[in-house]
This record gives sequence, structure tokens and C-alpha cells, in this order.
Amino acid sequence: MKRRLAMVPALAALLTLLPAILPVSALDEADRLFTVGERALADRFFPVARRTLERFVAQYPGDSRQPRALLMLGQARLALNDPESALEAITRAQAGLTAPADQQDARLWQGEALFRLKRYAEARALYDEIVRSDAAGPRAPDALYGVARCDLELKHPEAAVAGFRQLLSTWPEHALAAPATLNLARALFDARRPGEALPLLSTFAGKYPGSPLVPEAQFWLGWVKYNSGDPRGGLADLQSFVDANPGHEQAPAARRLIAQGVTKYGTRAQLQQSYTTLMSQTPPTAEAYYEAAGLAARLGQPRDQDAAWRKLRAQFPEDPLTRRLALELAGKASTAKNYKEASALGAIAAQSEDTAVRAEGLLKVGESELKLAHFPQAAKAFEAIGALNDVDTDVRYRALAGLGLAHEEQKQWKPALAAYEAVMNNSPDATLRDWARQRVAAVRPHVPAATPKSEPKRTGRRS
Repeated sequence: MKRRLAMVPALAALLTLLPAILPVSALDEADRLFTVGERALADRFFPVARRTLERFVAQYPGDSRQPRALLMLGQARLALNDPESALEAITRAQAGLTAPADQQDARLWQGEALFRLKRYAEARALYDEIVRSDAAGPRAPDALYGVARCDLELKHPEAAVAGFRQLLSTWPEHALAAPATLNLARALFDARRPGEALPLLSTFAGKYPGSPLVPEAQFWLGWVKYNSGDPRGGLADLQSFVDANPGHEQAPAARRLIAQGVTKYGTRAQLQQSYTTLMSQTPPTAEAYYEAAGLAARLGQPRDQDAAWRKLRAQFPEDPLTRRLALELAGKASTAKNYKEASALGAIAAQSEDTAVRAEGLLKVGESELKLAHFPQAAKAFEAIGALNDVDTDVRYRALAGLGLAHEEQKQWKPALAAYEAVMNNSPDATLRDWARQRVAAVRPHVPAATPKSEPKRTGRRS
């Protein structure tokens, strides 16, 4: 790959040098663009292929090679993960292609673009048309693979199983046999047949030793075991996968599953190993630090939990998991009667976009400020909860109870009484209602009774 990347500047320079090297009659501008684009695509220099073919398509719309150039352009755009513009180019190409083989190619690449756009039903229809019209043709294996992939994404696992098995039985030596085997295992698991999926995954590396999908098969082996009755075996396979492939795209998912699994099934040593793995993950993620903090709490290691929290807050200050962990730590600080820290952590949680987390964070702030005798600050936090919609009933009435206390401590008798009466009359918690009733009895004497309006004086003569 490094060698290929190093050749890109040289190939780009070749675009300008070719006219000087070859006679004009041997290679005019249209020929040059088409040839360089075609060769760059074949050599997988996709950015060069795209730029060159886009120039050819724009500058020579009447050239007889225009449909072929559009098809190649679509392939280059797909390779550069631009399926929308790839579909546009391939669709234009199809209108000008006349040879049956070229039309089949265009349908196949259209199907791939539609699949990348998650338009699975449309993609399946194109793939199926190729299979039905030319079941023995050179594109039939690719099209059958596409049909089965679409069935898998469309949540039709039994149909996907049938498609992948047909491909493997008809073309067992095809280049698609390895990915078909892996997807067959996934389809079998989705069809609730994990016993048939496990042998495919456990023998994958031996059957396809040179396949780049070997690590992915190892991940799915652990994942299937974990989710089908062998969680400890699954955790061992997932840990082996992460150790051997720390930068794999499935590694973060494996680490999360390991962190969750060792909490339930792991030994203390496994918990510690998982904590270390999560903290050293590259690149770091909010999920990894959050899971690491949970593992440290389970291990009873507050320093390690604090280390995970500090990294999470420093590197992902706006992440929802940062707000959630702040709320969890606020509860822990409150239990330890460290009210100043509980208030500060609650304030971080209160910045969450999740209403439930925000409300509970504000509640922690209010209750902590009450303990610190900061009554105006407490009242402000409790009132903010009252302004939120869809707040949990327990949180809402605890906030009203706290608001009553904050007003009472400041001798603001009337709003204190109103808060207590709301709790007494409406809270579903019988204990909280009884407490509020006692506070109502204590506060009511301080609230002057409403003075009845005096009747207007009568005027006129006595009779």
C-alpha cells in the first residue's frame, strides 16, 4: 500500500508528461484521459481515476467511449465511498451501453451503489434480475451474493441462509466464498440457529487462512458464543480478538461487550485486565472510559475510577456519557456526605440534553446546596426542575419538597407552604406526603390568614 501511495504523485505527473513523450497522433487528449483513467482504476488509484474520468466525461460528451467512462467513473466514486454520485454516473452509463455483458456490469454496480445507500429492496431487484436472466454467466455469483446480502439487511435471515448456501455449493472456490461463509454464519444466528453458525466461524481461519476476514470471523465467533449460552467462552474469544487486532473496526464493539460481560461473568483478574485495555484503547472513546469507570467501581478502586472520569471529562466534555457518569458520581459523593463535590458533579450532569439526566442532576445540586445551607442556590436548582417537561414523578415531588425547605429556611413562609401543600396533596409517595403534612402544620401558623373583605358602608336615611 505504501508503495502504491508513493506512486500517486508519479502517476499524476505522467498526465502532463505523456503528450511530450508520445506523438500527438499516437495519443490525443481524449485518448490520454481515457487511458490514464482506465489504468488508474485497474491499479486502484481511485482519486486519480475519478479526476481523470470526470474530465473525460465533461470534455468529450460525444465520444463513443462515454458510457464506458461513466461506468468506470461510477466504480471509482464507489471506491471513494460516494455512492450517491456513483449511482448517477452508472445510471447514465447504462443508457448508452448496448452489449449484454456491459449491461449486466452496469446492473451489478447499480446494485452495489443502491446497497451502499441502504436501498436494499431496489438493490435486491437488480441483483435478482441478473441471476434470473443469466444464472450461469460470469456475474451470477456476484449477483447471488448481492441478493443474499440484501435479504440479510432486510431481516429475511432464512432467505439469506438459502442464498449464501447456494453460492457456496455452486461456486465453492469463488473469491466470494469467504465473505459468503461469514455472512452465512450471521444469517444463521439471526435465524436463531447458532449451533449451525458456530462451526462455520470456528473453522473459518483454517478454511480461508489468507482471507482478510479472519479477524472478523474471530470477532463473530466470540459474539455468537457470548449471546448463545457460552458467555465465558465468548469473552475469551473476544479478548483474543482484541489482543490480536487492537485497531480493527470491530475492536471497540468487542471491548464494550467484554466490559459488560466481565462485570457479570468475569473474575477479578479479568475485570482488571478489561479496565487496563479500555483505558489504553487507541483511539480513545467516551464509551471505553465510561465502561472503565464502571469496572473500577466494581473492583472497589476509587482512584482508578477517578482516573477514568478525569480522562472522560477532559477528552469528551460534551458527550452524553460524561453527563451520565457525572450523575452517578454525584450520587456517590452525596452518600459520602461530600456535598460540595456532589453539587459540582450534579451541575455537570444538569447540562445534559437528556431530560431525565438533567432533572436528576439539578436535584443533586439542590439537595447538596440545602445540606451546605446555600438556600437561594438550592431554590434555584429546584425551580429549574419545575420548568422541565416530562420529569419523573418522584424527582418532581422531591424537588418540590426541597423547594419548600429552601423557602422555609429563608422564612419565605407563603411559597414554602404552597410547595408543601402540593407535595401533601399530590405526591404518590405516602412517606413523602406524611412528611409534607408535618411541614404544612409547622409553616401554616406563620402565614397570615387572608383578611375578609369588609362590606361596603350603607348610605341613605334610616327608616
